[in-house]
Amino acid sequence: MQLSGKRVLVTGGAGLVGSQMVEDLVEDNEVVVADDLSNGIRSSIPDDAEFVQADLTDEARVSDVITSELDAVFHFAAADKYVNTDDPRPQFEENGEMTYNILERMDEVGVTNFVFTSSSTVYGEAPRPTPEDYAPLEPISIYGSAKLSEEALLSTFAHSYDFTVWNFRFANIVGARFGAGVVPDFVEKLDENPDLLTILGNGLQEKSYMHVTECTEAIRYVVENADDVAERNSAAHRTPSDGAMHTYNLGTKTTTSVNAIADIVADVMDLNPEYEYTGGDRGWTGDVPKMRLSIEKLSALGWQPAQSSDEAVRQAAEQLYEKLE
Repeated sequence: MQLSGKRVLVTGGAGLVGSQMVEDLVEDNEVVVADDLSNGIRSSIPDDAEFVQADLTDEARVSDVITSELDAVFHFAAADKYVNTDDPRPQFEENGEMTYNILERMDEVGVTNFVFTSSSTVYGEAPRPTPEDYAPLEPISIYGSAKLSEEALLSTFAHSYDFTVWNFRFANIVGARFGAGVVPDFVEKLDENPDLLTILGNGLQEKSYMHVTECTEAIRYVVENADDVAERNSAAHRTPSDGAMHTYNLGTKTTTSVNAIADIVADVMDLNPEYEYTGGDRGWTGDVPKMRLSIEKLSALGWQPAQSSDEAVRQAAEQLYEKLE
């Protein structure tokens, strides 16, 4: 699907990834943003986009923002984006409810193009690098379980209701936004106490980090270039449906340890703090200590990230530190 001259809805368009996606799309398309601003920042939304404040667990509000005039829905909204949330049950229930509401309403009005932000957490503790066809998928966090359940809904709508779905499993996405994530956490901690940094776990956790600008560039590239017919014909299970379920990992070919992130952030801030550790091989219940996604499928389509994981972390740290000054 070529993303030019289209009318698209971006849910969660005031968030880190959502607002960058809106910025990428708004020059060539009519963009509507739906966000309840529980996680997002209103000023992050480009002026040329139409904004609607809406709670997408409310079916009436979903009906307001999803109409037959839309060409596609980019569903980036989430009730709680923290993998280590203190309140996991509402996270699971509300995120699933939002996704079901949106898919159901899209089917009612005949809008069938759906872009979804999933997560590497659906894989659980899998061998690395992890390809899209790895199985069994056994998430170890409620966040990962929620994303996997939403992916199952997407598959049903693709194969039984003729939807075309682009499903993206993210590595850790970083950028110029304070909130969830180790990079903004370290910047804020060192700004408060330049001499001591508390690190969750043992600091040896090692994952792939991707800058948000490359993340949304990759999303747009896949949506515009993934071939529906070729992928559907090569699928292990064929159905008579005209829909398609495209799943792509988004990340980098390299990883960065938590200790290395601490070193990068300290260097950006020109500090030399001592590190203290909470202990254990993971930062919280459900944390996957080692993660690197295979991006061979993405590369075969013709797109590769320009930055390494370390470079993405450094860019984000520099942007966040600049915000403090």
